[in-house]
Amino acid sequence: MTPLDAVRAAWFAEVLKVRRSTVPAMTALAAAFPAAIAALFMLIAADPDRARRLGILGAKSSLTGVTADWSGLLSFLAQVVAVGDLLLVAFIATWVFGREAQDGTLRYLLALPVPRWAVVTAKLAIVAVWTIALHLWISGLFCLVGLALGLPGATGTVIVGGLATAALAAALMLAVTAGPVAAAASAGRGYLPPLAAALGALLVSQVAAALGFAAAVPWSIPAVAAGLAPGVALGPGAVLLAAVTACAGVAATVTWWQSSRAGA
Repeated sequence: MTPLDAVRAAWFAEVLKVRRSTVPAMTALAAAFPAAIAALFMLIAADPDRARRLGILGAKSSLTGVTADWSGLLSFLAQVVAVGDLLLVAFIATWVFGREAQDGTLRYLLALPVPRWAVVTAKLAIVAVWTIALHLWISGLFCLVGLALGLPGATGTVIVGGLATAALAAALMLAVTAGPVAAAASAGRGYLPPLAAALGALLVSQVAAALGFAAAVPWSIPAVAAGLAPGVALGPGAVLLAAVTACAGVAATVTWWQSSRAGA
């Protein structure tokens, strides 16, 4: 069996697992929630007085930093991606890698005549494709919100620039999260260790951003790319840190699967 055949066989096996599960539909439904929040925020920002009359907004409350136009809408998309994608990618990677040990199918998987590195490659590819599909889904929903509400400022520069910023933040979050969470799910043999690690990473990233060290923490770098860290630019050092984190996570995952601990 050639390396390409091994990866292809592992890929189709993983695709079959995903197709037979309801988890993808659940993640798609969860990813649609921010679009509904965005629509609500745009309606409130467009006419705060009407929102107060309808009871949507408190009498003395206001939305700061939110503008009812395409720029504000896509800025909110970037914020959602830069923060929420950490938990989203972590959930997907946890399910893809942690379910084997949780369901008791890991030993059968390891007994198959497919190299273990090919299994890891296929699983990481599933995580990547799944995450990209959800990002396209949520971006499309945000665009539908803008069209349905007739928001002003729909220029090509604003839309392309806003979507590109969100896509960059999503790509960086996928890179710095998928590998480390996969390693934690594999070594932890279940769901709790990787999810706990993801929550820890989220906490550290928020503290780092608040203290002005967003570019020095891998999971804060997407926020820098999204423009959520004032005074901090996405430089070569931050991109290199994201790449190193991604490679380290993948290497740790492959190393664990290749070790005797995987079959223990």
